[in-house]
Amino acid sequence: MPTALVTGASTGIGRALAHALADRGYHLILVSRDAARLEALAVALPSPGASHEVLAADLATTNGCRTVERRLQDKGHPVDLLVNNAGIAPPLPFPGNPVEVEEAVLDLNVRAVLRLTHAVLPGMVARRSGSVLNVASVAALGPGWLASTYPPSKSWILAFTESVGRSQYVRRAGVRMTAVLPGYTRTDFHARARIATENFPSWMWLSPDRVAETALRDLERGRTVSVPTARYRLLCRALRHLPRPLVLPWCWDPSGAAEPDPDAPADYDDQRPVSMQR
Repeated sequence: MPTALVTGASTGIGRALAHALADRGYHLILVSRDAARLEALAVALPSPGASHEVLAADLATTNGCRTVERRLQDKGHPVDLLVNNAGIAPPLPFPGNPVEVEEAVLDLNVRAVLRLTHAVLPGMVARRSGSVLNVASVAALGPGWLASTYPPSKSWILAFTESVGRSQYVRRAGVRMTAVLPGYTRTDFHARARIATENFPSWMWLSPDRVAETALRDLERGRTVSVPTARYRLLCRALRHLPRPLVLPWCWDPSGAAEPDPDAPADYDDQRPVSMQR
């Protein structure tokens, strides 16, 4: 049976991806900081054979990344699909956050994706099979959410996926890489990032299950970029191709009312509920 490793698996899109992959017959390695949630999820998921694995790791730290890298490099039990889903957004506009919070965003959203992909790709290329799914965001096409390091971190994921995924090294081996760009998705991401959503129209919202199914379908079809729903595909086309002066007036800029909070904890949650940030 194929094996998939999913980071940020305990909530949001990560949880939806875990369910979708279990339904497809995958053996899962579930990763996040919350071991208790992962254990409960592993028991609840359908299993095609052996019990799903749980791997508690803080991917914003070097030790956490090394823990997962060791599992990805286990030649006796290879991983067929890596899902880089874990990620966070800072609670305040830059530089209202302590620098440790800003660093944690880059550590999790960028460095962990780089390290885990670097750990798994050589084995996939050698076996001439395997896939990597990176969860980015429509915000990757910015500027949409001003004064935040979140959109730039997602822009890096998109550029990284397109660069490595379209390289001869990867394509000739039959390995697939896809970046999924969800829009607003009904998870707890916005509450964690302190983003008010009361006035967002209902048509903008996606379900985690729909995002997961679209992402896996497009990965199977070999698409480098996956955008759920026609309305968000149209928006992405506009963000990518319209002149910046036409886009900037529509950007969301919360920085005017932000004040630095010297007592704010340098903490985060690595369950990756994705949404578009404007």
